[in-house]
Amino acid sequence: MTVRFNHTIIAAKDKERSARFLAELLGLPEPQPLGHFLAVKLDDGVSLDYIQTDIDFIGQHYAFLVSEDVFDSLIAKIRDRGIEHWADPRGQRRGEINTNDGGRGVYFQDPSGHYMEALTVPYGGW
Repeated sequence: MTVRFNHTIIAAKDKERSARFLAELLGLPEPQPLGHFLAVKLDDGVSLDYIQTDIDFIGQHYAFLVSEDVFDSLIAKIRDRGIEHWADPRGQRRGEINTNDGGRGVYFQDPSGHYMEALTVPYGGW
């Protein structure tokens, strides 16, 4: 028997804005309605199911392993749009990317306050 990650629910102040923000930045297909949710499908079949809520929530961390070309496109969009970003999770290296483990990485927040990370090489390297 195998175990694979299938989906997670992400709380959002505005599910349309948050789902479209992530899908567009990462070059993913347009988010699709799924019941109460707006689903962003990743390339491996996992979906991020955004749900709108008025309840206060703490921003969560979501990390995406991306190809070099997706990273190039992402960082260009981040810079062109003036989206605040950091090379580190504590936000001490503002406006930079990192080169950890022989790859590249960046941190940024989505419109709902979630902490997003994109990296081209997993922690510890290949």
